Amino acid sequence: MAPASTPPNGAPGDIAAHLMEQAMGHLFSAALRTAAQYRIADHLAGGPRTAEQLAVTTDTHAPHLRRVLRYLATRGIFREDASGAFHLTPAARVLRTGIPDSLHPAVMLITDELFRRTAEGMPEAVREGGAAFERLVGAPLFAHLAADPQRRALFDTGMASLSGPVDEAVAAAYPFPQTGTVVDVGGGRGGLLRAALRRHPQLTGVLFDQPPPLARHLLDGDELKGRWRTEEGDFFVSVPGGGDVYVLKHVLHDWPDADCRRILRTCHGAMARGSRLLIVDCVLPPGNAPHFGKTMDVAMMALLDGRERTAEEFATLLSDGGFRLTRVLPTAAFPSIVEAVAE
Repeated sequence: MAPASTPPNGAPGDIAAHLMEQAMGHLFSAALRTAAQYRIADHLAGGPRTAEQLAVTTDTHAPHLRRVLRYLATRGIFREDASGAFHLTPAARVLRTGIPDSLHPAVMLITDELFRRTAEGMPEAVREGGAAFERLVGAPLFAHLAADPQRRALFDTGMASLSGPVDEAVAAAYPFPQTGTVVDVGGGRGGLLRAALRRHPQLTGVLFDQPPPLARHLLDGDELKGRWRTEEGDFFVSVPGGGDVYVLKHVLHDWPDADCRRILRTCHGAMARGSRLLIVDCVLPPGNAPHFGKTMDVAMMALLDGRERTAEEFATLLSDGGFRLTRVLPTAAFPSIVEAVAE
């Protein structure tokens, strides 16, 4: 059977196997969550172990556990050797908990039961438009999170985990000024701001968001002492003034075009002419090649009434908001940096 990421070669058997493999993608998501829930990667950190050994440690059923791990190994999550022992792979290593680059919280968020149910509402979303999540739950995602502190904590922790590799990649790819102030608008727990301030010791920063993520911000520590502040607010109403660089990371993709224009105009009102705005989001390429942004685009359609965009679509939005797109910079992670100047 061809790997899930490999297109079929045209033979009827290959086509059938390929299509059925895609149709069973929900099983991979469930298997991945199972491994994360039982923290299999943590138990392999000291070296390879058999399913029987892992089952004793995790209080699980060894034959079923082996079948799940064998399936995950076909996708590069763990590796089974000839003796039946499972090893960590690069992908499995970041499923460990308590390490700086852990993606365990992101996996637990993305495979959460509520988000799986939301994906099942995609046919209705395609027929009627709007977000599948709101139709399922009866409230927009962020309103629902505001009313459910436990899920809000899961969301914020998962998003911080997903953003970790992005934050470092963006800070490395963009030539932030040596001095001045960076305003991270809707910056969550502040991972990107922290990465930028660490690389540029003369920069100062403002982390702007709502109270729940700010309460768990990542900016404490002697290294950044005195160089940052947090500010609560709503980016549809106002954002802090006085910044030299404003950042919208994974913000605009949450919203339809009309709301994006409102956010951009709010930012523009706080910015001096010539100051820079950085949009950190996927920039969709043309063609049929796989791109994580196209996966994220469908996720935004299910969870929110948002979308990923092409460079041309960003240019139009920015122009409507009083900005001029100056360049698009790739990063070592999945999003790009869309740079614009306030006019």
